[in-house]
Amino acid sequence: MNKEKNIATLSLPVLGMTCAACASSVESMIGSQIGVDVATVNYATQSVKVSYDPKQIQPSDFQKVLQGIGYDLILDAESGKEKQEEVRRNNYQTLKKRIIAAAVLTLPVVVIGMFFMDMKWGNYYMWALTTPVLFVFGKSFFIGAFKQARHGRANMDTLVALSTGIAYLFSVFNTLNPEFWHRRGLHPHVYFEAAAVVIVFIMLGKLLEERAKSNTSSAIKKLIGLQPKTVLVITEDGEKEIPISDVHINDQILVRSGEKIPVDGEVYQGSSYVDESMISGEPVAVAKNKGDKVFAGTINQKGSFRFTAEKVGGETMLAQIIKMVQDAQGSKAPVQKLVDKIAGIFVPIVMAIALLTLLTWVLIGGENAFTHGLLAMVTVLVIACPCALGLATPTAIMVGIGKGAENGILIKDAEALESGHKVNAVVVDKTGTLTKGTPEVTELIWLGDSHNNQQILTKIFFSLEQQSEHPLAEAIVKHLKAESNPTLQVSEFESLTGKGVKAVYDGQTYWAGSHKILKDQQIVLPEDLQNKVNALQQQAKTVIYFADQTQVLAIVAIADQIKEGSAKAVQELLHQGIAVYMLTGDNQQTAAAVAKQVGIAEFKAEVFPSDKADFVRELQKQGKVVAMIGDGINDSQALAQADLSIAMGKGSDIAIDVAKITLVSSDLMQVPKAIRLSRLTVRTIRQNLFWAFIYNLIGIPIAAGILYPINGFLLNPMIAGAAMALSSVSVVSNSLRLKFYKLI
Repeated sequence: MNKEKNIATLSLPVLGMTCAACASSVESMIGSQIGVDVATVNYATQSVKVSYDPKQIQPSDFQKVLQGIGYDLILDAESGKEKQEEVRRNNYQTLKKRIIAAAVLTLPVVVIGMFFMDMKWGNYYMWALTTPVLFVFGKSFFIGAFKQARHGRANMDTLVALSTGIAYLFSVFNTLNPEFWHRRGLHPHVYFEAAAVVIVFIMLGKLLEERAKSNTSSAIKKLIGLQPKTVLVITEDGEKEIPISDVHINDQILVRSGEKIPVDGEVYQGSSYVDESMISGEPVAVAKNKGDKVFAGTINQKGSFRFTAEKVGGETMLAQIIKMVQDAQGSKAPVQKLVDKIAGIFVPIVMAIALLTLLTWVLIGGENAFTHGLLAMVTVLVIACPCALGLATPTAIMVGIGKGAENGILIKDAEALESGHKVNAVVVDKTGTLTKGTPEVTELIWLGDSHNNQQILTKIFFSLEQQSEHPLAEAIVKHLKAESNPTLQVSEFESLTGKGVKAVYDGQTYWAGSHKILKDQQIVLPEDLQNKVNALQQQAKTVIYFADQTQVLAIVAIADQIKEGSAKAVQELLHQGIAVYMLTGDNQQTAAAVAKQVGIAEFKAEVFPSDKADFVRELQKQGKVVAMIGDGINDSQALAQADLSIAMGKGSDIAIDVAKITLVSSDLMQVPKAIRLSRLTVRTIRQNLFWAFIYNLIGIPIAAGILYPINGFLLNPMIAGAAMALSSVSVVSNSLRLKFYKLI
């Protein structure tokens, strides 16, 4: 019987997940409830997305289920993320204090255990200091292991709790009953220092992970902040200020100079220039006149206008950008921590070997079989202790992040550093990434007789552009100001919409603007000058004319210039076997010119923010691992969608927040360096894991007593502890080698 279901979907933050195994537990527990259609946990965003039938089950029921196995759910859909971030920050601070306290107690234990083993009452001092390290500051490992055991699972916590717990109990027994071993001709050694050191090191790894989680992106909040809180609506009674939430379609809204546009709509009165870099990424403001569309979050520059609201609330382009960034951030696969995956297999095997060792000794060990078996079992667990395993990733990540910072590459978390080595496609934004992002005068050419009066004409030209509202006028003013000291009064100034400006000086009229000015004044350009203009336009430069009533006096070429290292960086990426694509909101001609200059074969022009994210998604569907490099709000969707996101340090705060890597200098040459650093770090992690396991592969069989039938050799737990420490030293030393590599 096929019943119609009323399915609701909800995404809620989860608290208490510490590993991929936790995510699996949460997913299976919620997914198995009656009325739940599907539950998907995203470990990266620490959230669960549930599709369920509200008639059969409610979110509060999910919370009860999770609380029963030691996790929790935040049911506040509105401010859940903020509450989760607050919990994370508190967790980070708490963990930090615990590590400091645990380290302070562990240091004297290590000193006594290593150098003052024969100190009177030394074992009792170590016992007193180690107990709070394990069961107060390190209690989370034992709680975590217990939670996993209840559901028939094992993870890193299980191995930490087992090895340190057994080492502790064994040491307590040896402290209280040394004669038990003396009567059997054996020396009672204690392992308090090993247990305490393991707890401190593993806690340090957890702190690094918690730090990444607590610094969650505030990009969404900043995007929401782009929308003004109130709006000036025009009513029959005049202007009225109302909250943004009360705006309806067809409301008539007034936007004054310098204000943010609150919702999407169409201009019906007035004109201005609007900064639409949020959508297009282009630094030049766009002219808006009657009939033109305007978008929420964009900034009105000079002049005021009125427009009719067409899209409000969640329908505006800004709201769509926010939603897409959230979806892209939340759609990433859960972070399957390599160590947790290994631990899931390794832990049961070690436990089985330890029990098998004891059983084998009891059955065939002869005299003192149980004593030797117990000793061998503890030795197996001590030598298998995951100290090196726990250090393998965090030490390499710490050194890698530090190395990146030295080179002006700020890496937000371990995931970014690890994922960079797989990148085989790079998508680059044009404006502000390949180019400087601000229009500059590249050429100023004075023509004919104007050379004789250049000083006075410069002042007239400056005065015209200084009063102009056109966004490119600022670049000309800046350039002319640098050339001389232009102070001059012109009269009868007039702005000609879509054409330029004009003014009178000493009875003579002067114009500055586009080619439309020349057409109006019927001024024909000489052939050689027209060729020069065509050549400049082919280079994607905008040409502005300065003329009097009879002739062109000067032409100015303005362009967003390419950064010095852009072409070299593109070549370096191509040399590394990485495909490079360019996306821009600019026109086709400009895009083609820039792509040619930097050596990029594939590019797309006139793209919207959602188009950029779609392009990244399309590459991912083709099996590519994509890095997105951008600097603006318009890049935030694509940055969130990409496998690796890189922002320019001089870009928008929102792009920097969304991105996992920030290039402080905004130099594109840092990108090949970042990818090489990622490859070196991942290689180091793999080497570390090899060293961590080689000790176990060799040490565990010896610890179990495999050599005893051959030559009577039994590995002392003290030597096992030393071997474990040596594996940790080798891992740390190998990680430190990263410091000395050159990145390019």
